[in-house]
Amino acid sequence: MELLQLLSWMCILFTVGMFSTGLTDLRKMRATKSADNVQFLPFLTTCLNNLGWLYYGMLKRDGTLVLVNTIGALLQFLYITSYLYYSKHKVTTPPVTPTRLQASQNQLRRVYFQMLCASAVLAAGCVYFAVLLPPGESRLDQLGLTCSLVTVSMYMSPLTDLVGIIRSRNLECLSFSLTVATFLTSTSWVLYGHQLNDYYIMVPNTPGIFTSVIRLFLFWSFSPSNQNQSVPSFKLIQI
Repeated sequence: MELLQLLSWMCILFTVGMFSTGLTDLRKMRATKSADNVQFLPFLTTCLNNLGWLYYGMLKRDGTLVLVNTIGALLQFLYITSYLYYSKHKVTTPPVTPTRLQASQNQLRRVYFQMLCASAVLAAGCVYFAVLLPPGESRLDQLGLTCSLVTVSMYMSPLTDLVGIIRSRNLECLSFSLTVATFLTSTSWVLYGHQLNDYYIMVPNTPGIFTSVIRLFLFWSFSPSNQNQSVPSFKLIQI
């Protein structure tokens, strides 16, 4: 098996695995019949990112990009649909108190507004890249640059949360499985992009390795075993 083909399979396996971590939120919504404590915006932004890379893969005729992002987009559609269903389900499930009804309605308005903005961005992107830009390298380069910037921003956005985690030493909001999946996915795409000499694939996935290493270091630093080691095994005698 050639190295490029091996890296292609690694990209497909690790990326689909990373996208599948959203199934945990899906099971949580099904179990509680509610979308509480589940973030909607990551589903929406990941879906837009998948659609952008899907178009890039189609223009470049890269089967790996097309397959991975088709699966990713379908999974995000599933998560989005489930979130909307269980958000509406909460509004109609008794007891419907005025406070609960108002909170649920505000949540739905915020979600619909985010979907409206995402739809406007998607429509503007379709018009610009598919209609205004002429076919050829210019369209491919500008689309690759745009997808790269979006991917970098998605990888770098958790850094603000990491500051709070370092201060509180609380790892509850971090997922170890997602961190490992992100590290493996980013590494495989960097190697795949390097083999293709495609900097639009290689460069934006590099921050994913960087942020994953930071999170893995936090898991190691703030694990109970390491924290216990930092505490002396003897008691100081007070004089």
